[in-house]
This record gives sequence, structure tokens and C-alpha cells, in this order.
Amino acid sequence: MKDKSLNYYGYEKTTYDDCAYLIEQMNRRHMEILNVWFIFITAVYLFFSWQNSYGFSEQNSPVFLGLLIAEVIFEAVLIIYRKSMDRYLGMILYLKYLNITALLAFGIICSAAQPYMAATIYLVILALVALSYIGTMLQMTLTLLAACGAFITVSYMIKPGSIFNQDVFNVLVVLLLSLVLHYTFQRARIRQFITFRQSTKMQQELEIKSSFDALTSLLNRGRFFSMAGEVLGQDRDDTVVLGLMDLDKFKQINDSLGHQMGDKVIQTAGKTILEALRIDYGDKWSFPERAIKEDLNFAGRLGGDEFVVLIRNLKTEEDIRGVFENILDTLNSVHMEGLDGIHSSIGITRIAPSDRDLDAAYARADEALYVSKESGRNQISFYAGEERN
Repeated sequence: MKDKSLNYYGYEKTTYDDCAYLIEQMNRRHMEILNVWFIFITAVYLFFSWQNSYGFSEQNSPVFLGLLIAEVIFEAVLIIYRKSMDRYLGMILYLKYLNITALLAFGIICSAAQPYMAATIYLVILALVALSYIGTMLQMTLTLLAACGAFITVSYMIKPGSIFNQDVFNVLVVLLLSLVLHYTFQRARIRQFITFRQSTKMQQELEIKSSFDALTSLLNRGRFFSMAGEVLGQDRDDTVVLGLMDLDKFKQINDSLGHQMGDKVIQTAGKTILEALRIDYGDKWSFPERAIKEDLNFAGRLGGDEFVVLIRNLKTEEDIRGVFENILDTLNSVHMEGLDGIHSSIGITRIAPSDRDLDAAYARADEALYVSKESGRNQISFYAGEERN
């Protein structure tokens, strides 16, 4: 087991990296919240400057006005590019440190604008930054130390000695407290992320088991027809192809070569279908949703030696027949011990935009499959009326 690291809040680096997406998502949400607060506080300080009150001078107004405009633009960027940031975590990382720098710089400016008062808002910002953002312990420590160094330098340059001493004492106390709270809070948050990921992983595994056939990795019957129903329920003008496949004389394979060979034949048929339809699951858990949204082909095992496929974006009968001939030719060329080729009968129907009845389409494909069986097996038949053989 790898050593746990203080830099990763008491966890292994691999564990921290597994939570990176959740960490940056939390950082993005906190960035939006902090920036809204930043806008409000800057507006209040701008008002105080205009009123020459609470130690602020009207001379500070241009600075606060410039900050307010920059913050509003920054908030607009956060809103407009929210989806982009969800995809590119590096963008969140860059904006996070930009936001941290702006917040801490604002605190230093406020302190400099009140040279005869001990800093207050800077200490609040220091604690807020430490509690809101996760980076690594080293990154946050160096960031806060650099910011406090800049704050103490400015305080030394413009404030009386007694106020400077008070600033130094206050910032050191708050810095120490902020680092302790940062470690404690962020460690607890990462623990929540770990628990969430474990729970999500278990749910995904259960979803995969309930959606995919264990032997072939094709969709099971229930999930296939559920997805097909969603596809046909879409308001689209494309033609969908439904195909049924049944392995010829499969019972004889089981009886003569054994059920283990029968399983291999079914696995080979499933793999052939996946390759012919160019089905790449990538992430199996998300495949059903992606297949519906992205017009992907998908296939299922109905049970035993029966398979069903749904193909999209094929316009001509020649293209449709070409796909199924590729499946049939590949199966026919399979050679296993005691088996010279896998034979299959196939029935095909097209589902037009004007007729999205899945049950009726299945019945047509089943009728076409029956024609293939009756005509000598190991061949492809379109539903009568869709193509004349």
C-alpha cells in the first residue's frame, strides 16, 4: 500500500486523483458563490468611498469601481463557460487561482485604503479562501504565505507601527487557523467524495448487470426494447432498421458439441454483431443514454440463440443488406473444433417516420425471419413489400 500524504490531506495521491473531477466541480461552485459575495462587498466599499465614510476616501472610488467591473465580467465568464469548465478541469484550475489572487489583492487594497485601522476584511477573505478551495496542502500553504507576506509588506509601508504590529499578530493567528481549518475541512470533503464515488460505482455496476447480457455483452431483452421505444418515440424523420437473427440448428450444436461450445458460438455471434455495427461501449454504464442521444446503433440478445439489432442512418436497401451480409459472411467463416462456420437466419424491416409502432415492427421482422428459415436458412430476408428478392 502506498503511503498517505499530508499534501493530499492524508490520502494517497491516486485516491486524490480519482476525486479530481468532483474537487474541481466543487471549486467551480464555490468560485461562483465567492465572486457574487465579492461583487456585493466591492459595491458596498465603493459606496463608502463615494460617501467618504468608515475611513475610505473618494480617491479610492476609481479602484473599487474598476474592481467591480472586473468582477462582473468574471462572473459572466463563469456563467457563459460553465459547460466548458465542466469538460476542461484545467480551465477551473486557472480561474480558481485568478479568483484567489483577486480576492486577496482586494483585501490588501481595502487595508491600504484604511491606514489608521487594523485590517479586517483581509482576515475574513483569508479564512474564506482556505475553507472554500481545495488544491493540495502545499499549494494552499504557499499561496496563503505569499499573500500574507504581501499584506504584511504593504501594512509596514503605509501604517503606523502600532497598527502594523496588530496587523502582523492578527494575520499570523488567522493564517495558522486557516491552514488548520483548510486541512480539516478539505480532508472531510474528500472523504465525502470517496464515499460518493463508491456509491456511484456500485450503482453503475448494478445498472450494467441489469442492462447487459453477461455472456455476450449485448443489451438484454428488456433494456434493448426500452431503448428502442425511446428511439422510436423521438420526433425525427429518419428511417430506423430493425433486424432479428436466429442461429440455425443451434440445438444440434449443443447436443453434439456440448453446451460449452454452444456458449462459445453465442459469444462469437455477439462479438461479430458488435464489430459489424461498430458498437464501442467505451463507458458501458453511459452507453444506453449516449446511444439514444448520439444516434448510435445497438444490439441485444433476446435469449438463447436469438439476437436483435437496431440500426440508424442507413438510407438505401443496399446499405442495409451490406451490413447484415457482413455479419452473415463473418459468422460463416468461423471455424471451431467440430464446427465449420456459424449459420444464421436474418429478418429485416424498416421503421418509417410515419410508423413508429415497435410491436408492429417486431412482428414484421419476425415474419421476415420466418421466411429466411423456410427458404433454406442462413440467409437474409426483408419484410415482404420492402424488397423483392
